[in-house]
Amino acid sequence: MGEEPSPRVRGTTRTVGVIGWPVAHSFSPAMHNAAFEAMGLDWVYVALPVRPGAMAAALDGLVALGFAGVNVTMPHKVEAADRCDELSDDARRLGAVNTIAIEAGRRIGHNTDAPGFHRFLSHDARFDATARSAVILGAGGAARAVALSLARAGLGELTVAARDPAAVDPIAGALEGLPTAVRAVAFDGARDLRPDLVVNATPLGAEGEELPLPQMGADSLAVDLIYRSPQTTLLRTARAAGATAFGGLGLLLHQAAAAFELWTGSAPPLAVMSAAAVAQLAEPPS
Repeated sequence: MGEEPSPRVRGTTRTVGVIGWPVAHSFSPAMHNAAFEAMGLDWVYVALPVRPGAMAAALDGLVALGFAGVNVTMPHKVEAADRCDELSDDARRLGAVNTIAIEAGRRIGHNTDAPGFHRFLSHDARFDATARSAVILGAGGAARAVALSLARAGLGELTVAARDPAAVDPIAGALEGLPTAVRAVAFDGARDLRPDLVVNATPLGAEGEELPLPQMGADSLAVDLIYRSPQTTLLRTARAAGATAFGGLGLLLHQAAAAFELWTGSAPPLAVMSAAAVAQLAEPPS
C-alpha cells in the first residue's frame, strides 16, 4: 500500500500532534488526519519527535506556536503531568498525561486511556463490569488506566499480577475513593484464578512468549492491549478456550476519539479512524 495523502495545510489550519521518542511508528497521524478530512475540518495532525530532556522546551513551544493541543506518548507521559498548568481528575489520579489541550495559553493535561477503555468495553466488547471480577497482568501506566476504568464501571474484584507486588500500590492509589477491592498476586499466581475478564497490560506475548494466564472459558473476555499483533499468547489461548478475545486496537481508537473531542468539541467518525488504523497495521514495518 502507498502512503496516505498529505493533508492540505493553509494559513488558517489548526495544528495538533503527538509528542514522543521515538514517534515515527505512531498510528495517530493517520487516524486523526483521516477524521479531519472526513469532517471537512481545517486541522492537521503531525508527529513531533522530542528527545528525553527536551520536554519542557517542547511544551513551551506548543503555546508559542499556537498549537491547539497534542497527544503525549512514551517516555513523556509522567513529565507532561508535572509540567501542565492544570490536570483533569483522571490525569491527576493516574499521574500521567496522554492528551494536552491548550486553552487561553494554558496547558490542560488529560488522560483519555481510562474513558477510552470504558468506551471500548461498553461499545465494542459489550461487557458490563458491574460486580464482576478481573485480572490485569502488569502494573504499569496502562494497567492503572484500565483499573480506574473498571473501578468506575463498578467492578467487584480486581487482581493485579505483577513481578513486584509493591508496584501495585500506585494502582490502589489511583482508585482512592472507589469501592473496587484491589489485591496483588505474584505474576505466576495469575494461573490459579478464573476471572470474568483478563487484560494483558504488559508487552509480553506479542512474539509468542509464555504468560501466566488465568483459567478461561466460554464466558470469559480477554483483552490484550498489544495492538500490532493479531496472534498474541493471550489471544491465542483465550480463543482456544472458547473465550471472547480482543486486541488493543479498540482502546487505541477510543482513546484517540476522546482526545479528538477535547480539541475540536466534536465526535469523530470512528469508522474512518478505524479504517485508517487497520490500513497502518497492514503496512510493513519501516
